[in-house]
Amino acid sequence: MTDQETDQDTDQETDEDTRYEAVRSRDARFDGVFFFAVETTGIYCRPSCPAVTPKRANVRFFATAAAAQGSGFRACRRCRPDAVPGSAEWNVRADVVGRAMRLIADGVVDREGVAGLAVRLGYSARQVQRQLTAELGAGPVALARAQRAHTARVLLQTTGLPVTEIAFASGFASVRQFNDTIRAVYASTPSELRAAAPKNDRGRRTATPSAGIPLRLAHRGPYQAGPVLDLLAREAVPGVEEVSGPPGARTYRRTLRLPYGTGIAAVDERPGTARTGLGAHPGGWLDVRLHLTDLRDLTTAVQRLRRLFDLDADPYAVDERLAADPRLAPLVAARPGLRSPGTADPEELAVRALVGPAEAERLVRRYGKALDAPCGTLTHLFPEPAVLAGAEPGGPLGALTAALADHAVRLDPGADRDDAEDALRALPGLDARTVAEIRARALGDPDVAPPGLDVPDSWRPWRSYALNHLRAAGEWESR
Repeated sequence: MTDQETDQDTDQETDEDTRYEAVRSRDARFDGVFFFAVETTGIYCRPSCPAVTPKRANVRFFATAAAAQGSGFRACRRCRPDAVPGSAEWNVRADVVGRAMRLIADGVVDREGVAGLAVRLGYSARQVQRQLTAELGAGPVALARAQRAHTARVLLQTTGLPVTEIAFASGFASVRQFNDTIRAVYASTPSELRAAAPKNDRGRRTATPSAGIPLRLAHRGPYQAGPVLDLLAREAVPGVEEVSGPPGARTYRRTLRLPYGTGIAAVDERPGTARTGLGAHPGGWLDVRLHLTDLRDLTTAVQRLRRLFDLDADPYAVDERLAADPRLAPLVAARPGLRSPGTADPEELAVRALVGPAEAERLVRRYGKALDAPCGTLTHLFPEPAVLAGAEPGGPLGALTAALADHAVRLDPGADRDDAEDALRALPGLDARTVAEIRARALGDPDVAPPGLDVPDSWRPWRSYALNHLRAAGEWESR
């Protein structure tokens, strides 16, 4: 064995020892960052699982739930490891693995297969398979399968839908494939899994697509819902969005254009999610209700809401770095866990960043597609780029929407951020500040600083979060 191989083995042992300490302390900060499995029981868990800590010799670690499942381990029924927030790493990273994970989460493999995923990434299917397997221990099919299984469990335990409908709504190609996967992942039949639902989920099982699907979208650490709702309220475009209710108990509602149909999402501001102080916080969730015209859109709708509310962020890493800066330290102490909101529709965000709220409202009234069944003040979908490009082809708006419509500018979850910024800068009428906003919000870049603002390098790689602290404190306005 070479010295280099010895060093690598030592580093791996050290890393795994650190992970085991996280498991021993049931540290929720690492939920979703890694998973551990117990060879003597055949079960895999999240780090914060409340069960008795297994012996170190019996524990194996995995980067993803799919890798644990691929090694023959079943999901723990007590800690439900499939329900943890996603790893913040996939949102931060700009390489092919990070981009692939964002696309898989958006349901691209279910809709377009591995070949479609590879085309979006600009690699061959074999290259994508090799890179994901080498780093994560699972390829794109296994990762998508794990996601389908989670979607199926949610539908089984929170709705009264027939099992056959759930199978296809979750993205499975057949009922047999669905049954086999549920047995492999949860060691239960679909009926047994439904019967084993936690009491809170059983009480909500009367939910139907028409009544909406109730969900809890998990996040790690503290979550400052107030500033996020404040921003969304200021930006809300009538007909497409609304924020209602008193401060501390508001509800954000919006329409969604999805691959198979349309949807309406309602997200509640949970009292008590904004904690003060920098101490450890186990995390929590946002309550959501989704009304979908096609249940196959459930996974995609959930992921788009997660990006909008930045639910997969690692607030511990962000706060630790920013709190070291004298200017930001009191702001971080006042608002631990402050997020950097994204968007539920990147192309919509790009248009709105260019034209502003008043013009966006006009575009919705004139060109937005009316919902078949309006819901209160929500009446329209935001107009698609192709519709806008055809209706108003001139000027910066026409240039942007035409580029979005013909994919000269790509803003989907797997887009290369640098390529997208270069393409945006080449369009007429988009100033550097608008491009920066699109990069931060539509592309989810955590490290964007707008031009003209003196931002120190010590805020890297979380400059987007630093600016949200300044905005929440009234020290900076994006517009």
